[in-house]
Amino acid sequence: MKKKFSLLLSVIMLLSLFLAACSGNSGTSGNTNSEGEASGDSGSSEETKEQVLNLTDTQDIPTMDTTQATDTVAFNVMNQVFEGLYRLDKDNKPVLGMAAEEPKVEEKDGETVYTFTLREDANWSDGTPVTAEDFVYAWQKIIHPDTMGGYASMLGTAGIKNGNEIVTEGDPLYGKVEELGVKAVDEKTLEVTVTQKVPYFFDLLTFASFYPQPAKFAAEQGENYSLEADTMLYNGPFTLAEWNHGEGWQLAKNDGYWDADTVKLKEANYKIVKDEATKVNLYETGKIDRASLSADFVDQFQGRDDFFTILDTAIYFLRLNQKNEVLANNDVRKALFLAYDRDGLVNVLLNNGSIAARYLVPKEFLFLDGEDFRASTPDGYLADKTADDAAEYWKKGLEALGKDSVEIEFLTTDSDLASKIAEYAKEQFESKLDGLTITINKQPWKQFLDLEDGGDFDISTGGWGPDYPDPMTYVYMFETDGAYNRMDYSSEQYDKLVSGAKEETDKQKRWEMMQEAERILIEEDTAIIPTYQRGGAIIMKEHVKNYHMHKFGADSSLKWVTIE
Repeated sequence: MKKKFSLLLSVIMLLSLFLAACSGNSGTSGNTNSEGEASGDSGSSEETKEQVLNLTDTQDIPTMDTTQATDTVAFNVMNQVFEGLYRLDKDNKPVLGMAAEEPKVEEKDGETVYTFTLREDANWSDGTPVTAEDFVYAWQKIIHPDTMGGYASMLGTAGIKNGNEIVTEGDPLYGKVEELGVKAVDEKTLEVTVTQKVPYFFDLLTFASFYPQPAKFAAEQGENYSLEADTMLYNGPFTLAEWNHGEGWQLAKNDGYWDADTVKLKEANYKIVKDEATKVNLYETGKIDRASLSADFVDQFQGRDDFFTILDTAIYFLRLNQKNEVLANNDVRKALFLAYDRDGLVNVLLNNGSIAARYLVPKEFLFLDGEDFRASTPDGYLADKTADDAAEYWKKGLEALGKDSVEIEFLTTDSDLASKIAEYAKEQFESKLDGLTITINKQPWKQFLDLEDGGDFDISTGGWGPDYPDPMTYVYMFETDGAYNRMDYSSEQYDKLVSGAKEETDKQKRWEMMQEAERILIEEDTAIIPTYQRGGAIIMKEHVKNYHMHKFGADSSLKWVTIE
């Protein structure tokens, strides 16, 4: 499936650096870069402090257009200021958002029709009503060839009629957005037709790709829509009151939100801080209320009441671009995979609760009849191989290429942690593989996404947080020509398994198909190098209560936060 998009949700991810997209409670959606953190304690003490929360992020918001977002920074902000038919609650369950009640469900000609009624008090921040047409407008926009977003495939993932066909070049329905199974019956009635029932349908509807956009306002703004805080409207718990590009942003309570009485925070201020020492100093001096810690600061805070660690659902890996002649060699890829010391990475460099990973789908997240997806391969793949095997694969690969030395560029972002991880990878590879020279290319987050999206890299740091609670949110990334493949990987066997799993109704068989696809990707083809499953060492002021993180989708919800 070929798509036009500008991306991440990925989801590129490196703890403080890599996005984010979403959260021990924490998962991350799409490309990840924001800090993955767990929800704070719930408290019931009397509110005595000003309802202001101060936070940091390592990167600016790449876009606020919900149809174009692909990273966690964007998704996390969007979750605070926008709302779809549903939103995730404190326990990561979908609850009614813009929808006034559960939909009417009708089976018709082998299709399922969901009829949603929107809340009468669902309004945009200028007081105009949120309409069914606003949903139709946004859903058609994300799959239109001229405005296609990186998450265009999500409509097909949800089983929405013609969602896959409209974004597939060469299909008779390609580009015919009017054929999408979504219809505005009247101002407050939305009809959604699905041709395949997916068990996580309502979870998907909480995701940013399914948010509405104010159709009339967006059309009036044209190319300026969503570029600044005042060129968009909001229908969520907060508004984006200020957006100082490159410096930070401010959220303010949306008094026109249908559930405004639940929202206690007056404002949330985000400051962009890339340096770890600066962030810690801001926390210690009371300038911010919450922060993730790099390994350098864990010992300083460990044992304090405001310190805790979490294991979340984001997976980090290295993409190996097979457009590069050297990386197109499977023996070279296996050598790189085996030369990387994951234990040293998580125990020394990260030291924050992250665990070594030789797999794509994380531990302790997805279960079938009580069994973890990882149960059959808890240690991942190629776990019986050593650094000596790496040297043998490397020698064999160079001989096939007719080379004694090679140079490879390593693309990463410019955050403090990302830089350290890139230097670590360089040392691992160069010290164990004779004749290899690694050049590190550090880029700001947006430029990094652009380069990776365009396939302009050799090796890149990647990360992925789940968009919905199913293994498919990970394995679909590497289908041939997939929006998040980006590295020219193609396997007919892998594609067949993934596409088959999308249609399979037998839960056990479907599970096994995705497990086999993962094995082919990593053990057989070694198309990526998984490195770690993200954990987080977190410090948070004790006056911050009800700070909830999510296992999939956006990182956090501030709707219930109180300062006590």
